[in-house]
Amino acid sequence: MNGVHDMGGMHGFGKVEPEADEPVFHAPWEGRVLAMNRATGWLGLWTIDGSRFSLEMLPPEVYLGSSYYRRWALGLENRCVQLGLLSAEELAAGRALHPAKSLAPAEFSGKPVKPALAVADVPSTLTRGTYERPALTPAKFAQGDCVRARNINPPGHTRLPRYVRGRSGVIESIRGCQVFPDMAATGQSDVAHWLYTVVFDSRELWGDGADPTLKVSIDAWEPYLEST
Repeated sequence: MNGVHDMGGMHGFGKVEPEADEPVFHAPWEGRVLAMNRATGWLGLWTIDGSRFSLEMLPPEVYLGSSYYRRWALGLENRCVQLGLLSAEELAAGRALHPAKSLAPAEFSGKPVKPALAVADVPSTLTRGTYERPALTPAKFAQGDCVRARNINPPGHTRLPRYVRGRSGVIESIRGCQVFPDMAATGQSDVAHWLYTVVFDSRELWGDGADPTLKVSIDAWEPYLEST
C-alpha cells in the first residue's frame, strides 16, 4: 500500500544517525513487546506479512510519532482485537473484562491453532521456516533481462517500494518461487510467485544528480515486474 511507512527515497526526514553503543532495548517494556509478539505469533493466527500490514495501517501521525517497538505494540493490539482475542474495552481498562477465549489446538476463527507454547518451544519462535514453494510455472524472466517495476498503487500490503515503481532495472538473480507477501498479508500463505533480485541505476531512480557509481538492489516478485 502507499503510506508513511514507505519512506525509502523520501526527503525531509534527515540522514540516518546511528546510535553509538546502542543497547538491544532502550527500556524493559520493549523486550516485553518483542516477547509478546513472539509468543502470540506462535499461535499461527497471522503471517509475518499480516503483522507488517497491521503496522502499515496505523494512522500517519501515530506511525511517525511512535518508536519502533511502540509500533509493534500497537500493531499487536490491533491484530488481537480484530481476531477477538481481546476487546478494545479491555485494552482501555488495562485488564480482562471477560473470560479468556479458549485456544485449544483445534481451530480458532477458522484457523488452525498450535498447542500452547512450552519452554522447549521457545527457540523455534526465534527462527523462521522456509518461504520457498514448488513452482507451478517456469520463471518468466532470466538473469540479465531488462524489466520495469510496475507502477502499482495497491490498497493492501506490498513489498514493492514506491521509489522503484515505473523504473527500469536488470534481473541480477532468481531467488526461487517464494510465498507472495501481498496475499500472505490476508492469510493466503499458499500463494507463491517467482522472486528476483533486480538492480537499478541510481540515476534511473533519482535523476542525473544522483551518484553514478551507486546502484540499488531490491527483491521483487514476478507480479511486480513487466518486460521493457
